[in-house]
Amino acid sequence: MAGPTQPQVTDEIWDDERVKTFLAMEPHGDESADYHVLLKAYRGMRASDFARFLVFFKKAGRDVDACDSYGQTIWETIKQHRHGAAFLEARG
Repeated sequence: MAGPTQPQVTDEIWDDERVKTFLAMEPHGDESADYHVLLKAYRGMRASDFARFLVFFKKAGRDVDACDSYGQTIWETIKQHRHGAAFLEARG
């Protein structure tokens, strides 16, 4: 059987509790926990949800400029993507 077993869900509304669940994600290995969480949120959220997530992230005292193992911030990663502009705007 080819293809997904569940229908694709698009434009699903995420409440604040679901957005906050990303704060609890743990990195694998030696990766920065803050970078890991930001990357997962960027990859898993729409720009509007990511903007809301950043508010919770900052209130939790997390580092928005955390780096990956190559010394690159999430913002440098996002700049490389053609659809990243709305996520960059969320940074404020």
